[in-house]
Amino acid sequence: MENNELKHNTESMKTANQPGIYKLMIFGVLVCMVGTYARFAYDSWQVSLASWIVLFIGAIIAIKGVFKILDA
Repeated sequence: MENNELKHNTESMKTANQPGIYKLMIFGVLVCMVGTYARFAYDSWQVSLASWIVLFIGAIIAIKGVFKILDA
């Protein structure tokens, strides 16, 4: 049982389980949702372009959180 506890208490596991990383990912997903909903708000190319930009920024934020976990 002691070996099993040592496997799960490594430094990388502690880093990967930080709440800040998951908050970053949730924030990125919420930004993506705003961008997705904005696409259906009004039919104009300006709103569509802005929603794609917001969606892209949200995806980058969420992926940044994933890479923080993978880097741990």
